[in-house]
Amino acid sequence: MTTFTLVLLCLFAFSAGFVDAIVGGGGLIQTPASLILLPQLPVATVIGSLKIPSFSGTAFATVQYLKNVKIKWRLAGVMCLTAFFAAFAGSEVLTLVSNRFMKPIIFIVLIIVAIYTYSKKNFGQHTHKEHSAKTEMGYALLISIVIGFYDGFIGPGAGSFLVLAFITLLGFDFLHASANAKLINLSTNLGSIILFLLKGSILWSIAIPMAICNGMGGILGARLAIAKGNQFIRIFFLLIITATLLRFGYDAFLK
Repeated sequence: MTTFTLVLLCLFAFSAGFVDAIVGGGGLIQTPASLILLPQLPVATVIGSLKIPSFSGTAFATVQYLKNVKIKWRLAGVMCLTAFFAAFAGSEVLTLVSNRFMKPIIFIVLIIVAIYTYSKKNFGQHTHKEHSAKTEMGYALLISIVIGFYDGFIGPGAGSFLVLAFITLLGFDFLHASANAKLINLSTNLGSIILFLLKGSILWSIAIPMAICNGMGGILGARLAIAKGNQFIRIFFLLIITATLLRFGYDAFLK
């Protein structure tokens, strides 16, 4: 691997960290770019190595959010623990079977999400749902299991799906949804990292410099999201959902 390739990887990592800190979806930038730039490496090694910068960027972004956004720690703790094991299981299943059969289904879901978010101008602008503690915990476990497994099994767009789930099921606004999604994403990344560590699929000479750059992007993205607020995050969310839609459309029907 040349120095130029590593520089390009770091630039993509910075961009991914920036985008992911705002609404998730950084994997849409980092993953395909890395697979293209590192064709000589096994896919599992590339994906495993990318979990390190993803964790780094999410961690730095989370710190920024925690300074400014109130978190329901009991709810977040249960979700993080559940998502950790779900992601570990998803990554384990990924080593055994193909994930291609799920992509057409996700493509259809993304179309619905994009249309709904665009048509509902007040979507994610205010906290508006009051659930009982039991109902809230039920939704939280469902989100953690489904998206945690998805993140370990497929990955790209998981952060955006978490934001969407926090808004639609738990009634959070965009800012609080993004902050809480970062905590869950930390757990899913950690679950996958442990699995790939056990399988020896992380190349540290790539992972560490990319992690530094992803972290810098995460700090900048989180600060911008906090400063600009819900409307800015909503627009960014629509852009990332559209990009995710195009990516899965290509993978499902054209690749």
